[in-house]
Amino acid sequence: MAAPLRIQSDWAQALRKDEGEAWLSCHPPGKPTLYGSLTCQGIGLDGIPEVTASEGFIVNEINKKSIHVSCPKENVSSKFLAPYTTFSRIHTKSITCLDISSGGGLGVSSSTDGSMKIWQASNGELRRVLEGHVFDVNCCRFFPSGLVVLSGGMDAQLKIWSAEDASCVVTFKGHKGGILDTAIVDRGKNVVSGSRDGTARLWDCGRSACLGVIADCGSSINGVAVGAADNSINLGSPEQMPSEREVGTESKMLLLAREDKKLQCLGLQSRQPLFLFIGSDSFNCCTFLSGFLLLAGTQDGNIYQLDVRSPRTPVQVIHRSGAPVMSLLSFRDGFIASQGDGSCFIVQQDLDYVIELTGADCDPVYKVATWEKQIYTCCRDGLVRRYQLSDL
Repeated sequence: MAAPLRIQSDWAQALRKDEGEAWLSCHPPGKPTLYGSLTCQGIGLDGIPEVTASEGFIVNEINKKSIHVSCPKENVSSKFLAPYTTFSRIHTKSITCLDISSGGGLGVSSSTDGSMKIWQASNGELRRVLEGHVFDVNCCRFFPSGLVVLSGGMDAQLKIWSAEDASCVVTFKGHKGGILDTAIVDRGKNVVSGSRDGTARLWDCGRSACLGVIADCGSSINGVAVGAADNSINLGSPEQMPSEREVGTESKMLLLAREDKKLQCLGLQSRQPLFLFIGSDSFNCCTFLSGFLLLAGTQDGNIYQLDVRSPRTPVQVIHRSGAPVMSLLSFRDGFIASQGDGSCFIVQQDLDYVIELTGADCDPVYKVATWEKQIYTCCRDGLVRRYQLSDL
């Protein structure tokens, strides 16, 4: 992770023709950048190009959609993966959020073109348009069933939609500012929202009622995550008896990524604080990796890995560029992160190289969703990209 490798965003197309070239660079912190290039020496019978690297770089392996490159001097290597397919007709402008249903059949996304749409995950074909928010929709996700969508908008409203007929079945009102992120508790009888108004709220979907303000921190809440706590963690006890409408909140932690450089963690049912961690800049996003490990990303490009049991000192801080960390997602035995400079990468415990999802050219990748071996990203350039991990 020490010295990120970068590659021309359309390398797969560039190297498909004879003598085609693509640039490559290595960025060791505090040292001069190393620049190089890849050149296609011809196309093999299997349709895979034969590629050589300029001095200082080595091509370890190449397939139709992936190339594994090392820079021995800095002892780093990355496997770059090109999109398997790109959907350009879902939205006309920047796509701010997306999610894939639990069965992998449907996608939902929201855009600065003002729309929120449901589409076929296999081919990007439009299925439904979800209309009802005033102004932009900031976040959208499927419930675990895959048949229902939760969305939050700049209109301070949280809405639940049927993916089957696009009807809005519930609207939650109570926030005084735009909703920036949501989380679903357990199977989805309760949901959590984080807002610009500085509060995180717990809602009862069945009665479309607010079950309480879980946190009021006086600073915009950019990201929220709910996770099941390890048995060793004392979540504290609630001061008053929880409503019987609270379902699945016990033994859960709530994580809040805040604009005021603070990462806050509390017991979801107990409402009791677990820790408050101060980072280098505004926190944009957060996720749980396990019952005690979590990740949070900042505006200045830091990814903090913390252990809830001893949160004072980070387990590690990953810094690949100064670009804002836009999204973090737990994935297999590691995670996927995306940043404001168009980089999107996968880190796995058992791999000694990083997998880079390429295609975005300096446009922020706002959100990542996965289904089995498929990874979907959404970007400011208005494209949804689908990557096939079996291509590795």
